[in-house]
Amino acid sequence: MNGKTSQTIVLATFALALVLGGAWQVEAQGPKAPYPSMAPLDQYMMARQAEIALAQSAAPESISRDAEVLVLGPHGYETAVKGTNGFVCMVLRSWIAGTDDPDFWNPKIRAAICFNPPAPRSYLPLTIRKTELILAGQSKTQTSDRVKAAFDKKELSIPESGAMYYMMSKHSYLSDNDGHCNPHLMFFVAQTDAVTWGADLPGSPILASKDTLDRLTVFLVPVGKWSDGTDASTDAH
Repeated sequence: MNGKTSQTIVLATFALALVLGGAWQVEAQGPKAPYPSMAPLDQYMMARQAEIALAQSAAPESISRDAEVLVLGPHGYETAVKGTNGFVCMVLRSWIAGTDDPDFWNPKIRAAICFNPPAPRSYLPLTIRKTELILAGQSKTQTSDRVKAAFDKKELSIPESGAMYYMMSKHSYLSDNDGHCNPHLMFFVAQTDAVTWGADLPGSPILASKDTLDRLTVFLVPVGKWSDGTDASTDAH
């Protein structure tokens, strides 16, 4: 298997499976899941300034410097930096993964992302809701059931047209198997066929996955540079 093919598989398997809420379910390796339950809350927390810096590294500085920044508190995400350009940067934790993902409770996960303006109005509330449920002591099943109910009651909505986010930080930690993965962009749309974007076709750089729980289709587009402008192809993976 050549390096390019291996890189594409890694990107598809781990970036989508972990960050997209379980679009692709990754089976645990071995007879016992490495993280069978939630760790003590303090293991998921970060020093405030360190979390701000990591969140801002998700996108190029020209975008993140004027973005709102959210940080994780004991009951959910809180605004740490007021923004002016409509973008919102934050660091996702492990429970954004699918409930069958072996990293669901992994306290080491730190996924820096930066939403464009349409995403905070639609997709971000879903992230906020999941986090609040988990921190309130809800189980995987309870969280999943409540998210489904929230969609049914129209408390949560499908992504607004044009919703996407940046994942270009070389300092993120996306899984035990893959570390920081590679820089990429995520685009969210209501559930649709991958072929509408030419995704998953031979030679296409675009990857796609349907997320049934979150009622969306996600398209992943790899990019060649980290948010600081350095070349991702020369970075140790």
